[in-house]
Amino acid sequence: MKAMAICGTSNSGKTALCEVIISGLRARGYTVGSVKEIHSPDFALDPDLAEDTGRHRQSGSQLITARAFHETDILYQGKLPIDEILKHYHHDFVILEGVSDCNCPRILTAHQIDEVEERMDERVVAVSGVLANTGLTEVMGVPVFHALQNPDKLLDFVEEHAFAPLPSFESDCCSLCGQSCRELAGEIARGKATREECILDSSTAELLVNGVSLPMVPFVQKILKNAVLGVVQELDGYKEHGEIVVRVKSS
Repeated sequence: MKAMAICGTSNSGKTALCEVIISGLRARGYTVGSVKEIHSPDFALDPDLAEDTGRHRQSGSQLITARAFHETDILYQGKLPIDEILKHYHHDFVILEGVSDCNCPRILTAHQIDEVEERMDERVVAVSGVLANTGLTEVMGVPVFHALQNPDKLLDFVEEHAFAPLPSFESDCCSLCGQSCRELAGEIARGKATREECILDSSTAELLVNGVSLPMVPFVQKILKNAVLGVVQELDGYKEHGEIVVRVKSS
């Protein structure tokens, strides 16, 4: 799954840009998901506790599912980290509107250059939105795309530059690649590194919970691997360098 984040100031063209990218990628045959960050602190799908889902929440339900004729809404009681949210997605691309805490490439939308300067970081690969109406083709070393006038050029760029998000480990937690996950994401976004340079891509141990692989820093992988090997090596039938699968039910 590849991701691209769209970030910028209010009314600078974020949603319009997402619409062009999503519809364009779908037209090219890709599966596409999206995440919309809501910045209003009062937003809720069930604000009225008199409604059925609100009554479930008030009663203490920790995970609520509203199943209707044309959609299914799953309500978590709290803001999930973006890494947890993306575990629900199994699409070719995921477009993240307003999401700033994901280690993936970003396109900034803005009205003017100073807004780009305020929000520029190592993960930014392009600029779009209202600013594109000025005719600029480049800002601070990254290209400017007019999504409505030249959508195909924008889509080609997204296909080429989007990549699977890196985890959110701090540099003192892993850093076997020599930098933090965010710093490596910036290097990949600018073409100075590849996604395969993340040490987790060459994991020696993998842990799946309900079929979903959980990211583990190399230190934790080593602990898990050594613990399993310490037991399995004492059993008849053990073969060195073979694959070992352990299945554990939590209850």
